[in-house]
Amino acid sequence: MAKVFTKKKLVAEVAKATGLAQTKVAAVYEATAKVIKNKLKAGYNVKTQNGTVKVVSRKARKGINPQTGKKITIPASKKPKFGFSKDFKRGF
Repeated sequence: MAKVFTKKKLVAEVAKATGLAQTKVAAVYEATAKVIKNKLKAGYNVKTQNGTVKVVSRKARKGINPQTGKKITIPASKKPKFGFSKDFKRGF
């Protein structure tokens, strides 16, 4: 099982690395997430140094309700997707 690096831990690490207060780092984190979400809603792809966030459309598909075993139709939807950059992938 993979280790989990939470938002709280991320904020603490960035605050330590930059010398900024954790409250300021948390505010920047929240503002960044909000801007990314708003730009995705407006139809933009958001490119960063580590990759690109974009919205992908998923077609409607057939599925099975695991509790009842009954066949269902899963409706079409749009979901955010993150693709890592080649430079980021090379680090592993």
